[in-house]
Amino acid sequence: MRNRPSPAPFLFLSIRAQEAAADDEYSAVMRFGGLDEGELHRIRLDREPLGQVDLDRWSGVILGGGPYNVSDSPADKSADQRRAEADVLTLLNDVVARDFPFLGCCYGIGTLGVYIGATVDRTFAEPIGSVQVSLTPAGRSDPLFVDVPDAFEAFVGHKEAISALPPGALLLATSPACPVQAFRVGRNVYATQFHPELDVAGICTRIEVYKDFGYFDPDTAESLKESTRHSKVIYPPAILRRFIDRFAA
Repeated sequence: MRNRPSPAPFLFLSIRAQEAAADDEYSAVMRFGGLDEGELHRIRLDREPLGQVDLDRWSGVILGGGPYNVSDSPADKSADQRRAEADVLTLLNDVVARDFPFLGCCYGIGTLGVYIGATVDRTFAEPIGSVQVSLTPAGRSDPLFVDVPDAFEAFVGHKEAISALPPGALLLATSPACPVQAFRVGRNVYATQFHPELDVAGICTRIEVYKDFGYFDPDTAESLKESTRHSKVIYPPAILRRFIDRFAA
């Protein structure tokens, strides 16, 4: 009897130049996704060009978050940010055309949003912390959300968000202060504004790393950490795991 071949690895794209945050994010995606380093290949877009991606080599693509904002003025973007965004948008040509498994987290919702023609601006920014996310009827029937309740807590922290989705994008989740918390294009291309890879330890790391990046008053960092320790963020990692389990092939 022949052994089944191992699934193709997933490709993880990182834009974080800050080592502690970058390594913690990568470790969290592996941990919550049930993957090891051989099953999740990381490319640091803040450091190197993406190059040509042969999607046939991968089970899926995950784009992490970070301090980039696609809605920033081009004059305010670093050369590395402009290169990374151009590389991601080029990749999305193939991803969307093929309906290839993709999960964009936080920054990923902005890049996918821009690609499909959504309005991305600073109208619905959310401070760092936990919020209640509610599933839409479409979200309740979506394969990635079958393991989560209709309303759940998730960690957020972003300066930009999607104000309006174009026709053809399916809204999956929302929150009181941010109308687009998750959406899908086609059957397999997903993005979330909240972080499916974050637990309390992870967001405390982010608070420390990014306390001077304009997300909050640096003097409130310790109180923010304490506040997150009382959060009940349980279900978002199940969404990440469902993505991995569904598309590992």
